[in-house]
Amino acid sequence: MRILFLSDIHGSITTLRMVLNYYDAHHYDLLVLLGDILNYGPRNGLCDGLDPQAIADELNKRAANIVAVRGNCDSEVDQMLLNFPIQSTYMMLVDEGKRFFLTHGHIYNEDHMPKAPACDVFVYGHTHRQMLKPAEETGGPVILNTGSPTFPKGGNLPTFATYADGMLAVRTLDGAAISSLKI
Repeated sequence: MRILFLSDIHGSITTLRMVLNYYDAHHYDLLVLLGDILNYGPRNGLCDGLDPQAIADELNKRAANIVAVRGNCDSEVDQMLLNFPIQSTYMMLVDEGKRFFLTHGHIYNEDHMPKAPACDVFVYGHTHRQMLKPAEETGGPVILNTGSPTFPKGGNLPTFATYADGMLAVRTLDGAAISSLKI
């Protein structure tokens, strides 16, 4: 399965469309949204292309190929606009025996890992800082933080992540891989 991971869109239709163009051009099967989809968040400024309704419309066209978890800026009101569930704190995804623990990062994160269930790859966002750490470095699962396409922090570029043919990659909005790891 070809998976694109995306977190912290924060209401920017501009950046969402850039990522979806990559998704379509490279024929991904599943779009995993890791929260903070529509709301820009009270600690962020207004983003370029702030248009939550357009984001909902764009994502609803793809609802059959989306799995999502709730971010700290997502609410029940946001859920009313979306045709796929976003209220779960975490989700497990298994592809060809690889177990992905999916969460936003405000509850579970690199510093507060869940005790169970076991996973091969722990995927989150929330910090707006991309990261890809191999299992040898973590002493546990591979850790992937997708970063944010809208509000990157800590000097990071706008990013998202992908998984295809056993390869994880963090990518800039033009699709260039800035880090990758075979799992």
